[in-house]
Amino acid sequence: MEPVPSFLTANAGSESLLERAYVDAVERIDDSDESRTRILDAAYEQFCRMGIQRSTMEDVARRAGVSRITVYRRFATKDALVEQVVRREFRRYFDQFLIDIQQAETVADRVVLGFVSSLRAIRRNPLIGGLITTEPDLIVSSMINDEGRTVATVRRFVAGQLRHEQRAGNVSSDLDTDHVAELMVRISASFLAIPSHLIDLDDDEQLAAVARRFLVPMLEAPPPGIWPPSRMTR
Repeated sequence: MEPVPSFLTANAGSESLLERAYVDAVERIDDSDESRTRILDAAYEQFCRMGIQRSTMEDVARRAGVSRITVYRRFATKDALVEQVVRREFRRYFDQFLIDIQQAETVADRVVLGFVSSLRAIRRNPLIGGLITTEPDLIVSSMINDEGRTVATVRRFVAGQLRHEQRAGNVSSDLDTDHVAELMVRISASFLAIPSHLIDLDDDEQLAAVARRFLVPMLEAPPPGIWPPSRMTR
């Protein structure tokens, strides 16, 4: 198995790419640097068309209509450029998730839409989805060899949405939002990492049916004595 690309992982004590994208989305960080955006747009198109490994900084510069030196001034290495392109795509995933769930009228509908939106946004993304399709072993490795940080990042995001539903009175205050979010994220991650021979992951109706049958019931707080959070590690 090939080594996991550096832009998919994080060193000990540093934030992962997904964690940084999550912070960008939550804090609504906006990058208004037109030159940088132009290069990122060109790099995204280049990577989608030719792949990351086959693309060079010269290719990106040519597509952006700037000099190679200009690209290197903004991004010191190809790895740095790739990292920023992928980070921006993850940011777009978080942003789109929030837009999609606003269309729903009930918390159950938001869970369904969120599940479908997540799988659709990542699988159909030309860059991220392409990596999952062409290099599935690398994606799985990045998810299981990062000490659970990728799952934890998305879990925090989903748990935050569930706590918002609690404050609005849409779900029980007894709902264990962290553990429910953990299960929801792990189910979604498994569909992304491992192909299904039972469910068509490109069929939104099938995905919605799965979410409504198996994820929505998680919103119900368990009866007293059935779920002892004190014995679990948060």
